[in-house]
Amino acid sequence: MKNKFSLKNKNVIITGAAGLLALQHIYAVLENDGNAFLIDIDKKKLNKRYKELIKFYSKKQINIFSGDITSEKFITNVNKKIKKLKKKIHVLINNAAVDYKLDSKHLNLIKKTQLEHFDINIWKKDLDVGLLGSLICTKVFGAEMAKNNYGIILNIASDLSFISPDNRIYNTSDKINKIVKPVSYSVVKHGIIGLTRYTATYWADKNVRCNAIAPGGIFNNQPKDFLNKISKLIPLRRLSRKNEYISSILYLISDASSYTNGTVLKVDGGRTVL
Repeated sequence: MKNKFSLKNKNVIITGAAGLLALQHIYAVLENDGNAFLIDIDKKKLNKRYKELIKFYSKKQINIFSGDITSEKFITNVNKKIKKLKKKIHVLINNAAVDYKLDSKHLNLIKKTQLEHFDINIWKKDLDVGLLGSLICTKVFGAEMAKNNYGIILNIASDLSFISPDNRIYNTSDKINKIVKPVSYSVVKHGIIGLTRYTATYWADKNVRCNAIAPGGIFNNQPKDFLNKISKLIPLRRLSRKNEYISSILYLISDASSYTNGTVLKVDGGRTVL
């Protein structure tokens, strides 16, 4: 049974690799003997992450590529570089998405993300990164997997793929500068579910599976008022700890889930049950 969870000699692509949740994907891969191919548009943050990782893991396990996943040319070039390394792609984790940090320091952005004032450029950017980027990566790397008759695609959904954000948890006493979760985030995370289900049937005859994980929020030293409000919405009464998604991710990207296809695994402390 332990062998089914092993990622030995498996090559895993992770997009948005410099982000908070991405680190859990990376640990799931490296701690189980896999090789991580990391993609992020922020070259500085990606290089910093690489330097931190090679303190504990072999350089042979990690490759980095900085660029824009909404560019099909860039993703095609990454695919060519991986093939030049004589590596086959076994797993793709579509993790990249835009998630804004909204607080009193970003008053202009707060107004632009309110529905009645929503900036269409923000809408386009969010859908490009979250959906177009995932489509391009699925198209290019998924097709490569299909040629090799083996592959696993994991899309990163959210508890907000199933429920509306409760915008009361973000609110402060400032009625004008009302903080909300941008509508584009909900649309992207709902769309990821559709992409997952479509892909799950498309290459099934080529032994390429596609699933999604729908995580809840991660504790990251948020303000106490916010933590108190959101804890009341979660049956376990807390946000996730940073390392609590690793085992679920490992299950979905390993052969332990060999008969799991088209599934969305909710790991949200029970929030979407209510």
